This record gives sequence, C-alpha cells and structure tokens, in this order.
Amino acid sequence: MKYVRFEANEEIMFGVLEGEFITQLDGNFITGSAKKVDQTFNLADVKLLAPVEPGQVVAIGLNYKGHAEEMGKELPEEPMMFMVSPTAITGDGEEICLKNPDHRTDYEGEIAIVIGKEAKDVKKEEALSYVFGYTCCNDVSDRILQKKDGQFTRAKSFPTYKPLGPVIATDIDGNNVAIKLTVNGEVRQDSNTNDLIHDIESIVAKVTEVMTLNPGDIIITGTPAGVGPLNAGDEVTIEIEGIGKLTNPVSSRVPVK
Repeated sequence: MKYVRFEANEEIMFGVLEGEFITQLDGNFITGSAKKVDQTFNLADVKLLAPVEPGQVVAIGLNYKGHAEEMGKELPEEPMMFMVSPTAITGDGEEICLKNPDHRTDYEGEIAIVIGKEAKDVKKEEALSYVFGYTCCNDVSDRILQKKDGQFTRAKSFPTYKPLGPVIATDIDGNNVAIKLTVNGEVRQDSNTNDLIHDIESIVAKVTEVMTLNPGDIIITGTPAGVGPLNAGDEVTIEIEGIGKLTNPVSSRVPVK
C-alpha cells in the first residue's frame, strides 16, 4: 500500500494511492483506524504534502559502508544517532530554501522509517512490527555549521531542510531497495539499502533503548556514497524502489512558513 497526505478543496486529507488515483480515508492512516470512504481524487488534481507530521525526527549518521569509505571513517560499532527538528519537514515539490547560500550545503538521499505504534525497548527480532512503512527523505546539511558546532542539529534543522515523501510505502523490504539521487538529472548517488551498516531492525532496537518513539515519528537512516553540494537553481530528486520519487527545487528565498 502507498499512503498519502494531501490537500484538496482547501482541506488536508489522508488517502491510499493506487495508480493515478487517491481513495480518501476517514482519518489518519497512522492510527490504524482509518477506513476508505466513497471519495476518489485524481493525483493530478491534488497537492501532495509531507506524508506524516512527526513529533520526533531521529537521524542516523555514517550508516552506509560506501559513504564511510569515501569519508575515510571506520565503520561505527553502534548506530550514531542525533536529533533533528521536525519543523524542518517539507513536502514533495516544495522549495529547499538555503538559509546560508554562501555555505556548502549538501544533499543526502535517505530511506526514512515511519513508526506505527509506541516503541520502547524494542527487541531486534520484533522491530519490524513497530514499523508502519517507509518514505524518502533528503537530509539537507549545512557543512560549515556542522563543522563549526561539532554536532549536527543546527546544520540540519533549518526550515525546508528535511523534504519527505511523496508516499509511505508499506509493502517493501527496507533493507534491500535501490536508492538513487540526481541533481539536475545527473546521478550523484546510486546504491541499495543492503549497503547499510546497521539494518532497519538494529536501528529501531537501538533508538528505542534511548527514547520512546510514537506513531508518526521517523528515523532517517543515513546516506550512501556520493554526497555533494546543492545550489540555488538546482533540482534534486531522490528515487527509492517501491516508494517513488521525491523532487524539490532549490532556492535562496526565505521560506514562506
């Protein structure tokens, strides 16, 4: 299934995407209680929004073997986790607004885990039962501030720095899907989540040792090799097998919200 959050007729709705049509749900699919209603929309006639509004965004750094190699880093023994502000979330088609256009600001294509139920001290062998599904995320990162601060939160938390979407897919193996990122049509990252150092189950287990995750929270899982800068005027697309394409133009404008 592919679940969406969208705007139509000046209302925010939830639905299931089937081909080019969305069947409306009577509530938020994350709660598990939403049912289909007798209302269908053409995908071309609605505006897709970020498919979830997380209360928490947990990020995992240095989690692909290829990326660790290109950075000259040793493979981490445990998932390296940090927090990002959920106010950075934006949707498919929305602008990434560079806060500091003179800073090097990089793209990072990632698969995001969407949590489906309250998760605390989850055992690795049970971890997938807490995963609602997966979506695409661009972990946009200000490298100047990242180096200056010696940590990641500020560099990655500006408004629009976490594009998310376009759908949440539930019927994929998050540990084995192709992931590709292009800038202006040029392939910059081309990998598979089977290159993850710490798999989906390990990530969920380790994060929930530290904190309780709630339905709708997300974990972004690290980026493959090939990271590089974005500039105003670029268009960046992340494509993940079984999920779809997340595309965002890049500008130096001040975000509207």
